[in-house]
Amino acid sequence: MCGINGFLTSTKTDEFDLYNILVDSTDKLRHRGPDSSGTWVDSDSGIYLGHRRLSILDLTSSGAQPMISNLGYHIMCLNGEIYNHLDLRIELEANIDYKIQWKGSSDTETLINCFELWGVETTLKKAKGMFAIALWNRKTNELIIARDRFGEKPLFYGWHKNTFFFSSELKSIKENPLFEAKINRYSLGLYLKHAYVPSPHSIYEDIFKLSPGCFLTTSLKSKKCAQSVYWSSLDSMKYHYENPYRGSRDEAVKELNLILTNAVEKQMMADVPLGAFLSGGVDSTTVVAIMQSKSQTPIKTFSIGFGNDNYNEAHHAKKIAEHLKTDHTELYITDKDALEVIPRLTALYDEPFADSSQIPTFLVSKLASEKVTVSLSGDAADELFGGYNRYLLAHKLWNKISKLPLFCRLFLSRLLLFFKPSTYNSVFDIITFRRGIMNQTNIGDKIHKASSILTSKDYLELYSKLISFWPIPSNIVIGYSVTDKIDESIPNQIKDFDPISQMMAIDLITYLPDDILCKVDRAAMGVSLESRVPFLDHHVMEFAWSLPLDFKIYGNKTKSVLRDVLYKYVPQKLIDRPKMGFGVPLDSWLRGELKTWAENLLDENRLLKEGFLDPKPIREKWEEHLSGKRNWHHQLWVILMFQAWLEKNKSFE
Repeated sequence: MCGINGFLTSTKTDEFDLYNILVDSTDKLRHRGPDSSGTWVDSDSGIYLGHRRLSILDLTSSGAQPMISNLGYHIMCLNGEIYNHLDLRIELEANIDYKIQWKGSSDTETLINCFELWGVETTLKKAKGMFAIALWNRKTNELIIARDRFGEKPLFYGWHKNTFFFSSELKSIKENPLFEAKINRYSLGLYLKHAYVPSPHSIYEDIFKLSPGCFLTTSLKSKKCAQSVYWSSLDSMKYHYENPYRGSRDEAVKELNLILTNAVEKQMMADVPLGAFLSGGVDSTTVVAIMQSKSQTPIKTFSIGFGNDNYNEAHHAKKIAEHLKTDHTELYITDKDALEVIPRLTALYDEPFADSSQIPTFLVSKLASEKVTVSLSGDAADELFGGYNRYLLAHKLWNKISKLPLFCRLFLSRLLLFFKPSTYNSVFDIITFRRGIMNQTNIGDKIHKASSILTSKDYLELYSKLISFWPIPSNIVIGYSVTDKIDESIPNQIKDFDPISQMMAIDLITYLPDDILCKVDRAAMGVSLESRVPFLDHHVMEFAWSLPLDFKIYGNKTKSVLRDVLYKYVPQKLIDRPKMGFGVPLDSWLRGELKTWAENLLDENRLLKEGFLDPKPIREKWEEHLSGKRNWHHQLWVILMFQAWLEKNKSFE
């Protein structure tokens, strides 16, 4: 795991020392690669490549980057791991008429020689792993950048004036004096809606995220980006959905176990200490159980706990670790420990990012980094096996409201909005008190949310409303333009999917890479820890998408077939319990320990001076939240993370 950075420029001026710019901007990625750094420059061609290394395979200098190919025609920087690189070496040597003089055993050396002899697209299709790549072709003077199938590793890029930039993180680009950072207000609007900036956008104008499964070619001659798809998750989902698994449920459990075991074994490859996150849930426990079954020594596992039972799964994780006999480390953290992470978030996530589980994710990564350099996680199982409760919720809601004509639902929606949430709360407080039953919290909020859902024209619009934070950015972002509105219609490949599978597919191509994988990558790399995701072996994904929906969601039980795999390793009684998110008590923190910090960031005069956000709706939600009348902690956290990021980056226009 490493960090890559560089630029291709036609700038020829004494004003800038381009080599030192490369060194300085690459050094911004030191946390991603603390072991060593390297550069490669051809000033006549205008190419500047930088690399920070976290040594995982081949710890010697033979694995140093940027690396030159055997024939000398290509130079490459790699961030990530190629799990089948030894198989690729064997295949490569079997199909050439001379012997490659290997310098070491790194996957980087394998891959660059595959590129040189097979070409870019063929090599990418054969490679199994997580990666972001920059490859310079000395014959054609072309720069190629590429990203793995699911977007596990980040890669930003873009032409700005006479320079093409690329980097693992935005901070390297922003700090480059050849780049003038300007906030993209449309991207800001998308961030407020999703709590992350969705691909292909970034928070800055002219800079984008390379889409997963793609590679891009550019040159000083063209100054254009030619993007190609070497693997499409949408096409793959469509193919396997339309060619379903024909075996029995028991056969599916057996085959899934074999496929997962193969994926986990490949990702246990490392020349450094290795372990796994263990939350005690189905996903991480499955990964750990398979790891332990393939290890002769106890696997190192890590979990964190909270004193608040509503957010604590550590005691479940401990019981599972004891059953599997792992070398388990747990750390119970206080609110103070968690709150101390918040000032670090804007440096870790160098564009606005507001998934509050970023806090415990960083803490468990920090804990693991004290003992291992690589840690496996259970991420992505929810998107593959129908694990999110919101899939069932959306399905039930749509089945109910779709029976009413749209005009009736529009009328009912307006009727429900006639009373304020506080009025509903007061009425229900009286009713529940008189009947001696438990009071429903914030019933008014729920009724107003229901009124919005009632107006949904189709299934995915309902789902979008369920997961949106500030659904109409034009009402809050000053200068927001909708002229470049993203096409939010259902992709052609999934139009014939059942509704739950449509939601899973949308999450797989949006929420997974831009939220979940981004969260884990930045948190882990912030403490120089490599995180691997076995569920994103594309063979696992393909098999999951071939399974009938009732193998995944059976009645009200999510991830049904995956649970059956896990029961082979762990007793059912240790696993079956309600799903608990990896969260923190933000609502109470904002009324307590974080109140002063938040008040400063949400100050009306400050918001007006900065000129990005309309203070009126923000202040209304802030005051309602403080009073306890309503719970707006999700929406407020999105605003606060932007404001904190803005303060840290001093990105004012």
